[in-house]
Amino acid sequence: MCSLAESEKRLLVGIARRSVIAAVEGHPPLESLPESEGLRRTAGAFVTLHVGSRLRGCIGQLPGQDALVEVVAHCARLAALEDPRFHPVKKEDLAGIEIEISVLSELEDIAPESIVSGKHGLLVSRDGQRGVLLPQVATQTGWSALRFLEETCVKAGLDPQAWKDPETRIQAFTAEVFSEQGPGTPESGRESYSIST
Repeated sequence: MCSLAESEKRLLVGIARRSVIAAVEGHPPLESLPESEGLRRTAGAFVTLHVGSRLRGCIGQLPGQDALVEVVAHCARLAALEDPRFHPVKKEDLAGIEIEISVLSELEDIAPESIVSGKHGLLVSRDGQRGVLLPQVATQTGWSALRFLEETCVKAGLDPQAWKDPETRIQAFTAEVFSEQGPGTPESGRESYSIST
């Protein structure tokens, strides 16, 4: 995964912020997005909203055909309005919202023994069910690689031992994480991340 320049990270955070504000104020999705090559490459991303150390919304999209800048704008809007675990963000909430972005590498199949806690995020899927956890979740919770794998199975609605089933697919990715607050991320738990469909 090619690292983003600091200027590109600032642009993405700014776009996420503008997208959240537009969504909350009832405006249509952003249309004028940067054309820089780094932001136009295809990539997946998660946009996480925090109020202090508390999760306020998180929606992500796995790598596909969409440009990174479009994914960030789209997921920021959904995180503000459509994360089913929270009421939509209101205008009076905007000042306290902090935005974190995780840009994902491509997904690759991985053997359970090759998973590195804190380095790899995981996608576990079987029979149409899937669950994803970002790498920082393992760091924040102190989970071992095995525990992280089990919790990703649970996130998918599967038994914790489902990873042993040959029909279960395990894929890994890494993430470049940055926020308005700079390095470091607020604490959050296993229920922090949703996939946009």
